[in-house]
Amino acid sequence: MTRIRRIYRVRSMNLASLDLNLLVSLDALLQQRSVTRAAEQMGLSQPALSASLARLRRHFDDELLTRVGNEYRLTPLAVQLRELARIALSGVERVFTAQPEFDPASSTREFTLLVSDYVVAVLGDTVAGLLAEEAPNTRLRLSTHSPAVVDRAEQALLSADLLFLPPGFLTDLSRRDLYRDEWVCVVAAENPVVTTGLTVEDLETLPWVATYHGPTASTPAARQMRMLGIEPRVQVVVENFMTVPTLVAGSDRIALLQRRLVDLMPLNSGIRALPCPFDAGPLIEAMWWHPVFDDDPEHTYLRDLVVRAAQLAVGVPTTDIDSADTDQQKK
Repeated sequence: MTRIRRIYRVRSMNLASLDLNLLVSLDALLQQRSVTRAAEQMGLSQPALSASLARLRRHFDDELLTRVGNEYRLTPLAVQLRELARIALSGVERVFTAQPEFDPASSTREFTLLVSDYVVAVLGDTVAGLLAEEAPNTRLRLSTHSPAVVDRAEQALLSADLLFLPPGFLTDLSRRDLYRDEWVCVVAAENPVVTTGLTVEDLETLPWVATYHGPTASTPAARQMRMLGIEPRVQVVVENFMTVPTLVAGSDRIALLQRRLVDLMPLNSGIRALPCPFDAGPLIEAMWWHPVFDDDPEHTYLRDLVVRAAQLAVGVPTTDIDSADTDQQKK
């Protein structure tokens, strides 16, 4: 009954009566899990932040932080609030720093991109270089995405700027296709299939290094392979692409990798790329963002910069991508 009353009270509360400073305190407390460290982060006295914590405890009717031994731990509700508070605070910052126009030369903005190591290898340096040239006071944060991030992409993109992922995994988000790539099978340079030719039977008998392997985590090529009835014998699972060559070289393992990534690897990497013995389909790399930022000047600039970076890094105009003729495309 107490839980029901608390939920009703929070939902029916007038937002005008809330003190936004409490949101800042909540975020610091949940991130630091310590009144002392949170007070230092905010530049406040410990008694002042303790008073804020007391107000937050009354508001949520929950302890939020509980002492266990010599440390504080988050309550189950606090665990839920931790990410929500960070997203809400990021949204507030975006609201109050919004400007009618964006001047890259004077901006001190931090741009956050959720990427795979493949995207970092292909685009990372070019994006960073353009930003350093045009917006020298900004900062670029390249954060590795994961299946968990993709599963809650709409929420994650309220605090991050862009998510890089091929089409087919997300819906109801804005998207721009950037460039095409192709999937290839990689094996050890001394693997006999290099000379005999790779067959569908080899795909079913050789042990695999799989990337993002799981019920909702896979690559488009791996999904296509299973749709064709080809079931790989997965021996190793990784959630990145750059480590695949070291797990394939000198072994009888096989894996799927992007052609552009393979081309960036040194000649003595110990692997060979072979054509897939099935129709893997093209790989289209796309950037995704939350529709709330469709018309945001800062975000528009960032998206344009990424498109230009793709043109420079890949050398193919994005107009060659069938579905990339608009900056507001929705899946």
